[in-house]
Amino acid sequence: MKEKYVNPFTDFGFKKLFGTELNKDLLIDFLNQVVLPNRHKIADLSYAKNEHIGNSKVDRKTVFDLYCIGTNGERFIVEMQKAKQNYFKDRSIFYASFPIQEQAKQGDWDFKLSEIYTVGILDFVFKEDSDEKEVRHEVKLKDQNCRVFYDKLTFIYLEMPHFTKTEDELETTYDKWLYVLKHLPYLDNRPKALQEKIFARLFEAAEIAKFTAAERDSYEASVKYYRDLKNVIDTAIAEGKTEGRMIGLIEGKTEGLIEGKIEGKIEIARNAIAENIPIDIIIRLTGLTEEELEKLENE
Repeated sequence: MKEKYVNPFTDFGFKKLFGTELNKDLLIDFLNQVVLPNRHKIADLSYAKNEHIGNSKVDRKTVFDLYCIGTNGERFIVEMQKAKQNYFKDRSIFYASFPIQEQAKQGDWDFKLSEIYTVGILDFVFKEDSDEKEVRHEVKLKDQNCRVFYDKLTFIYLEMPHFTKTEDELETTYDKWLYVLKHLPYLDNRPKALQEKIFARLFEAAEIAKFTAAERDSYEASVKYYRDLKNVIDTAIAEGKTEGRMIGLIEGKTEGLIEGKIEGKIEIARNAIAENIPIDIIIRLTGLTEEELEKLENE
């Protein structure tokens, strides 16, 4: 691979930088600077299971990119979203329902809940924001007079295409985090503006040459999926196709609607399995369950 540093918009790259106990300090600093700039700071956090099962067998299984809990009980769902999704906001609300429900206690309970933050790092902009240039959007429940009705449920979306500052324009640590997220795979060395200790840690963790052979294989598969997805989107835009009906090719072999017919999803999954793409990536690509993919593997 030509890149020196990992691409954080890939599933592997994102979890490598932020999803391991070894690099927990990176996630803590990111959340403190970007998510909670004017609030209390997180001293520590613990990673919780990112897979959640509904209350019954027919309820949908949900898999977060990252899910962690702060020392004061705060819940953080962090999602890296690579492409537009018709109901992404709906999905954010649905995801937030899991950390709400898990706080229920048996017996007498006063219904007091800890704070919940859903963070979406977006490699696209919402349609209604296309003419604006704001990067960070913070959403809370408000009443008819725009007063915050409930302050323990917060949705934060970072529309990364709107971040256009150059290295010379970086002023705050917040700016630097957004800059490194957007430009990391295109850098050859650590920029002079990013000399803080936390960014030294990040660049060390992001260096592909230090990966094990297994990590490199997983990362290359993740990069391939990311590039294929981007190519599908770019092609669909260039050809003027409507959102939700993007037609793409995976490896030049798989043809079908990304959203829509189950036959297309199964064919995508079969080709992805044949290319040894990790199961978690195939699940995100197709929406199929792990059990359905096991059946396809056995076939």
